[in-house]
Amino acid sequence: MEPAVLGGKLASSLVAPLVKKLFVTGGPGAGLVDRPVRLDRLVSFRGERRTLGEREVRLLAGKLVGAALDSPGEQPFPRDEAGAVSDALTARLLALGDLDMDDVQAMRLGHGELAARLRRQAAGSGDGLSTDARYFLDSATEWACLHVLEFFTRRSTFVARTLVAQTRGQSELIAKVDELITRIPRPDARDTAFERRYLPYVAAQHDRITIYGIDLRDSSDRWPLEVAYLSLEAAAEEEHTALPGEDAEPERTVRLPAEAALTTHDRVLLRGDAGSGKTTLVQWLAVTAARDGDRVAYVLPLRTLTRAGALPSPAAFLTAVGCPLTPPEGWAERVLGAGRGLVLVDGLDEIPAAERHRTRDWLLALIRAFPGNRWLLTSRPTAVRADWLAAEGFRELALTPMRQDDVTTFVRRWHAAAEAPEFETRLLDSLRTKRDLARLATNPLMCGLICALHRERRGYLPTGRKELYDAALTMLLARRDRERGMEAVELSEEAQLELLQRLAYALVLSGRTEMSVETAEGIVERALPSVASAAGQGDAATVLRALVLRSGLLRQPGQGSLDFVHRTFQDYLGARYAVEEGHLDVIAGRADDSQWEDVVRMAVAHARPGERAVLLRRLLAEDTPRLTLLALACLEHATALDPAVRAEVEARAGALIPPGSTEEAKALAEAGPLVLELLPGPEGLTDAQAHGVTVTASLLAGQEPSGALAVLRRFRDHRSLDVRRQLAGTWSRFDTAGYAAEVLDHLHRHDLLVACETAEQRAALATMRPWHGLSLRGGHAVADVLAAVPSPEAVTLIDVRDNPALDDLGDLLPFSSLGGLWVQGCDAARGLGQLAGLPLVDLACGRISDLTGLSALGALRRVSLDQELPGDRLTDVLPTAAELEFLFLGRHTTDRTGLRGLEHWAGLSELSLGPLASPLTAADWSSVVALPRLTHLHVNRAVLADFPESVEAMPELPGVTFLRVTALHGAEDLAALASRLRGLRRVILQTCPGRRFATDRFAALFPDAEVTVVER
Repeated sequence: MEPAVLGGKLASSLVAPLVKKLFVTGGPGAGLVDRPVRLDRLVSFRGERRTLGEREVRLLAGKLVGAALDSPGEQPFPRDEAGAVSDALTARLLALGDLDMDDVQAMRLGHGELAARLRRQAAGSGDGLSTDARYFLDSATEWACLHVLEFFTRRSTFVARTLVAQTRGQSELIAKVDELITRIPRPDARDTAFERRYLPYVAAQHDRITIYGIDLRDSSDRWPLEVAYLSLEAAAEEEHTALPGEDAEPERTVRLPAEAALTTHDRVLLRGDAGSGKTTLVQWLAVTAARDGDRVAYVLPLRTLTRAGALPSPAAFLTAVGCPLTPPEGWAERVLGAGRGLVLVDGLDEIPAAERHRTRDWLLALIRAFPGNRWLLTSRPTAVRADWLAAEGFRELALTPMRQDDVTTFVRRWHAAAEAPEFETRLLDSLRTKRDLARLATNPLMCGLICALHRERRGYLPTGRKELYDAALTMLLARRDRERGMEAVELSEEAQLELLQRLAYALVLSGRTEMSVETAEGIVERALPSVASAAGQGDAATVLRALVLRSGLLRQPGQGSLDFVHRTFQDYLGARYAVEEGHLDVIAGRADDSQWEDVVRMAVAHARPGERAVLLRRLLAEDTPRLTLLALACLEHATALDPAVRAEVEARAGALIPPGSTEEAKALAEAGPLVLELLPGPEGLTDAQAHGVTVTASLLAGQEPSGALAVLRRFRDHRSLDVRRQLAGTWSRFDTAGYAAEVLDHLHRHDLLVACETAEQRAALATMRPWHGLSLRGGHAVADVLAAVPSPEAVTLIDVRDNPALDDLGDLLPFSSLGGLWVQGCDAARGLGQLAGLPLVDLACGRISDLTGLSALGALRRVSLDQELPGDRLTDVLPTAAELEFLFLGRHTTDRTGLRGLEHWAGLSELSLGPLASPLTAADWSSVVALPRLTHLHVNRAVLADFPESVEAMPELPGVTFLRVTALHGAEDLAALASRLRGLRRVILQTCPGRRFATDRFAALFPDAEVTVVER
């Protein structure tokens, strides 16, 4: 029978009344009292509420079967099987009372599975029936079950019971899920739990440092980091971009607290000399990050990482440094992927030069794979070139030597921790009065040694670097056992020195600062037969262990590794052994390696006079500036030396002193503070040489402030503007008040500005004679400046740069004599029109909020603009009433206006262009041609390189007699300019910083002009 036909035979009108009679109607509520409520309690033919019997069910089933057979159309099965079908259906309906379930469970089964249960419960009920009859019986059963379930959903107790069952099920599910999470936590939960253990571990691991000498006798050998840490400064040299027509200023040194190195830049290469505090800074950053919880710090000493061969992936960071904690799988990658990492890679200089490129590739691969984290790499200054990581966005900073205040703070903390206050005042007096001693106290390492020696010798202090190291070694090697349970091995000072210097020389030769314990034991084992006092003290392992415990010079940074507590001792002892063994050729052959600089100097100190002469001559034979300066620096340690050799070194160095350029001055300063004693005074020097001497002394101010100040003081009456600018620009390297009194207050003021960057410098203005020119850099409130300037009416020029505090330019009105105002990078500045009452003739603006009001300044003669101008013509912005003589137009200035309207200022004699962001057209140049008095033209290289069509569109300008081209590289083609400027009499070609080129090629282009190259 077709399903459609069968459906008509089993209409709801037939089944629904049957189902309704099969069940009793329950009362309201959820039916929870007698639970579970089984189906046998609901059917009408079971239980105490029975209203039907088996006979009545059979009659109902028979009525349903008969109605189906009597329906119009094809019969569902043969009529002679009606009784058998009726009996079978009755059996299945009665089976409802035998099912062990409640109505909610039945609903979960669905009508099909419920019908199947009834068939199985009433087994054999369809036996002997024809196919059509069985099909009808199964369909009728399913149809009845469908109406049964429909009936359940309409019972008042069903809905409530369903909700209760769902609630119970959800509660059970939640409990099971919670249990599952507890047993198998989510990755982020595991990470959080691990970091609760890791961050305190990092804080505890790096929270204490060793300070030399503090561990004498019964004193503790470790200081809490909070007590021992001394906040030093990091410095970066930044070029100042001068406005066209403005002479170049000296390089500006930006200083910031070393611990703030990563707050303004995510990638930093930090350089510092031996003992300057690089590793201590790494520890400080790690501890503060761990305590703040904002970053996850990884302290990665390269000497440890490279010893294992391949540099580690993030997953192996902790294992590589011996951390005992095991992180969840993938934790490090998740931290770095989220940008939460602080990766502190320490000691680039402590690995061989050949491995540094591999290290850079490893580091850059990590940075590219995990952007958004913070990265710090530390190194000695000369380990890699200046721009080694510049292309990858690394900012280079250098730890500056300790200033006098830093030394004082260190000495006081040291004596407080050492419980030796009776020596503090005496040592501070010695450091202030003994110049040789003060020169050594430039970093925490040397300060610690000086403090320890002063205490140990009860006030006696050696002079000279070698004597200091000799005394320090005697102190450290001869001290008593610290009762740490070590074996009773007695090693004399000489025996310890012999073994230590062999270990040091092995490290120096390998270019490393760390070796395995096995390697060290092998060196000791080979040395024992020749070191009589150590030969009977046990095997090599026992002697080495005693050396580590007692010498104070060796340590074990990790399991199975060994190094010197500081590189300085390694170089000193390695040089000592090399000289004893006669390895002068080895030393001289490695002198061009920056890692061997201290070895060479200490070798000269250890060598006999004849050996010194040989070594110094080998350095001079290379005929390179660096090695000549190294020989000059070695003279400090050459107590006895052939006078002829000394004279030759000084003569060769004489070609470098005095320096004739800024580059030569920087190279000369690399020789160290000894140079200060050789620098001449201003007598007999050219202006360029005088400038070079002041640059050299300025660069050495951090290492030897008193000596540098003594040199600069001799030039304070010099009339050269470059010299005076250098003297004024190096103020930040010295004590503010002292330098102001000793140098600044004596400078000739003409055309000179004094730069104020700090509140202390601003306050010092009140202690000096009036300055006519002020350069204010940073956030100085105008009210504070007025309070520091005794006579505001004496100020004629103000240069304000990067000052967010300057918003209303009307605040400058008390400077009633102001003739020049340069405002650069003051994004909130507005109100130019308020300055109309001032005698303002020179105005420079760049990156200020609003140029509105510029047109009201009719007294202007010189205007420099370095931002986009509103309007369509220059006459829409510039003061049309002004008789302009000089105009500079910088980047984006002409994007909208071009040079249209320039002809309005017929008195313009000097025009400066560039760098521009859009080309100049023939129409623009037509405005230039219309300037009858134009004689001076300044052009930035970018105008030539970026928009060659600008020069092609340029007409001849026969009235121009002076040309300045700035920012040149040296390979530019100036022929097009020369062909259009045939009236030139003078040409100045200004180089990019660091570029050099000869004038010959360019001079040929301008045969009738004087051509000069000015180096930046």
